[in-house]
Amino acid sequence: MDGISAGQHSGDGDAADNPVPVPETPVDARASIAGLIAAVGALEPTGGSGLLVDQLRGLEHLKSAVAAAQARVAVAFDLAQRREQAEAGVPVAERGKGVAAQVALARRESPNKGSRLLGLAKALVTEMPRTLAALENGQLNEWRATLLVKETACLSAEDRCAVDEELAPDLGTLEGAGDRRIVAAVKAAAYRRDPRSVTRRAAHAANERCVSLRPAPDTMTYLTALLPVAEGVAAYAALSRAADTARSGGDARLRGQIMADTLVERLTGTPGGITGVQVELVMTDRTLLQGDSEPARLKGYGVVPAGWARELVKRNGTGSLVRQTAAGSRTEGRPLPAGSSAAGTPSGGSEQPDEQPTQAPAEFHVWIRRLYTAPGADELLATDSRARLFPRGLPRLIETRDDTCRTPYCDAPIRHYDHVLAWHAGGTTSLDNGAGLCEACNHTKENPGWKTKPGVRGSRAVEVTTPTGHRYQSTAPPLPGNGNASIGKSIGKRNSPPGGLDPQAPSRTGKRPRQRTKVPAAVPSEIP
Repeated sequence: MDGISAGQHSGDGDAADNPVPVPETPVDARASIAGLIAAVGALEPTGGSGLLVDQLRGLEHLKSAVAAAQARVAVAFDLAQRREQAEAGVPVAERGKGVAAQVALARRESPNKGSRLLGLAKALVTEMPRTLAALENGQLNEWRATLLVKETACLSAEDRCAVDEELAPDLGTLEGAGDRRIVAAVKAAAYRRDPRSVTRRAAHAANERCVSLRPAPDTMTYLTALLPVAEGVAAYAALSRAADTARSGGDARLRGQIMADTLVERLTGTPGGITGVQVELVMTDRTLLQGDSEPARLKGYGVVPAGWARELVKRNGTGSLVRQTAAGSRTEGRPLPAGSSAAGTPSGGSEQPDEQPTQAPAEFHVWIRRLYTAPGADELLATDSRARLFPRGLPRLIETRDDTCRTPYCDAPIRHYDHVLAWHAGGTTSLDNGAGLCEACNHTKENPGWKTKPGVRGSRAVEVTTPTGHRYQSTAPPLPGNGNASIGKSIGKRNSPPGGLDPQAPSRTGKRPRQRTKVPAAVPSEIP
């Protein structure tokens, strides 16, 4: 839904300037919705094939009608919030802030998607009533209504209404059309209404170029680049030529494999792709040294198998230096012999400083920094600080614990480290009162009416209260070594804390650890 806008003339002013009336919410609205949910839950898939297909079609219509209702409710909520903010004396330029974040929490979406959903709702309700009617009547689903809104985002409110009327999707104009046909029809209609705006949008599209990374199954990732068409075609052609040359020279790899390997090599400058970029892998000492099956966690990706993590640590022949680290209240650096296997290698050697070497040696080295948790609990150990700014080392602890933004349903990378309970309100500069947040969420919680405080589960829990009084709790993901904690207990839940692994329980080798203190993590990072 990128590019969704409520139009050039909507959603930017005060509620008093918006022509859309605020509907009065019926007293029994929540009861009606609860009844609808119960009725859908009680539906049994019965009957012959024809009846089952009718049920599928009816349920799809219901989904579209619900999406249309959500759009109307979102706009009404935005107007109600703006009106309440105006009564509270909030400046005009500040009104409406935080509304999209509340929509996201209510719909269990990320703040970024919540903003797009609110923009979609405003466009449908205020400027594209025929598209909204088509969505409500089941002629369009939410995604195809989104395409209509997205492709008219560059138009003024008047031109957008004209395109909506021209296409008249509620009258069956786009009946049976697929995504590509809908996009083509909307683009053509938009160009006829305002060719200058469409051309200007195409010219400015290059400013949106970016590169993104998202997880794929089986310890793979999707590295995606959004580029202008000329640069994108040129880059693909260069990779294609490299693959054709390698194949003609007898390379046994598949063409796609060669293109992928060439991309990594040209970006990083080394055949294996391991350069001076930090790669953080969190694992237990049992996984690293005893062959335990407890999964590890790779920063920026998520959970990875134990065997794969050990293989990453002990991989040799890359000509780079890799350090296994994990931030903690106590650190201890110990080298593993060059070229040796990490699994089963006893720790030893002299303590090493935390400085990064200026040049990587030819052989492969592994450094281990130990991170300690409280015995019998899934909590990191740290000390308080009287300083307002987080001392050096504490952000590393917070980032290792939180992994991604601590706002419920937000998986954005951590950009800011801030106090959960504000420093001026008596909050301490400590691990328990610190949280890793993305930039947008950190700014959102500073808006009037928003409150955050540590939850009931220690440093891993944060409770967020929105201006409407709704409360949401976010819990940091369980560290490796607490495999019985499911992701469901880590997001937006108020369950009791997951039980940690018994520090006195026997390992797979049948031996009990001598110390009660668990060593949950080793984070490998590469040193330039």
